[in-house]
Amino acid sequence: MSLPARQFFEAPTLRKPPQPAQFNWITGALDVIPEQFELPLPPLDDAVLPADDSVILLSTENGSQLLVSGFGLFICKKGERVVVKQAKKTCAQVPLMRLQEIIVASRGVRFSSDLIEELCGRGIRLVCLTSSGKPFALVTSPMLTATVETRRAQFAATANDRGAELGRWIVAGKLYNQEKLLRYFAKNRDGERRIALETAAASLRRLRRSALAVEGVSPDEIRGELMGLEGVGGRLYWKQIGNLLPDHLAFEGRRHQGADDAVNAALNYGYGILMSHVWGAVMNAGLEPFAGFLHVDRSGKPSLVLDLVEEFRQPMVDRAILGWLHKGGRLNMENGLLDAVSREAVASRILLRLVAVEPHRGKQHQVRSIIQMQARLVASAVRGLRVYRPFSFKW
Repeated sequence: MSLPARQFFEAPTLRKPPQPAQFNWITGALDVIPEQFELPLPPLDDAVLPADDSVILLSTENGSQLLVSGFGLFICKKGERVVVKQAKKTCAQVPLMRLQEIIVASRGVRFSSDLIEELCGRGIRLVCLTSSGKPFALVTSPMLTATVETRRAQFAATANDRGAELGRWIVAGKLYNQEKLLRYFAKNRDGERRIALETAAASLRRLRRSALAVEGVSPDEIRGELMGLEGVGGRLYWKQIGNLLPDHLAFEGRRHQGADDAVNAALNYGYGILMSHVWGAVMNAGLEPFAGFLHVDRSGKPSLVLDLVEEFRQPMVDRAILGWLHKGGRLNMENGLLDAVSREAVASRILLRLVAVEPHRGKQHQVRSIIQMQARLVASAVRGLRVYRPFSFKW
């Protein structure tokens, strides 16, 4: 399947945008808006990227996420478009109406205050990632979190049975999705390899049942046992993943910090992008990102974000990256990090998964919408309005 990278570059001809109009709620008619600017799309030659791939511009199939990576780039607003410039020369532009998020994935990228004001007014997030994919800034309107009742209930749940129930289901959801991914990989294999995958999947199912049966009336009482079960499941899961990957990738097990192999670096980069989306969803739901139920509280640690990330690791990142690598995908390291081409390949697949459609609650939804739905379900659960159930994706 071809990637949708750089889809927003048009044919090398200048064209004038149609004259805009807006609905008049008083008269019920469409009023033509006087044309305020004429922004010709740059010729294709002006949009050619550097040979070293220091400039990476990606969009999803519907243009909803824009990823910008390249030292010296400047992002600004011009009329109804986001414009990316390099050395004062336009190299990309995307209509604001198509965007839900802008991801800045490298150092040396600047953006204007006018752009930030427009993004906040439209509810479009601006996320900044480190070179390893970890989000270090999330710019969004403060009014999105202007709720008090939900946060009070969330803080109370960190010491009662509602929080304990959330902790059980967070671990159960992760174990379930790990089981399903192994069973998916087992479908196309025979002999001992298939038996090993199915055996590990069956063990993960038993661990899931054990997680739901852990007794305790607060997160603190059950956290240790739940984390132990999660750890056992992780070792079973990654051992099988390592057996599936080609030998030349030299994957020797999961490493979260200081990964010096390409597979772990790609997974960490993908998890970073996922984390930024979950973080935004948590804030939109009026929740406190730093008060979780499974992950222990620590200064600067977004515990609730990490909690909610767990159920989306397999459907969002593992499925996309591991499947691609098994089919011959290539990764390269440079100075201990993924090089620009590898980051582009990983990011594009994660962004595609965000707009992929999955069945959830009896309907079809894009994964990015499911992430937001799950965050709002957490908000309802801590207030005792609904029971929480994790997202379980289908094969």
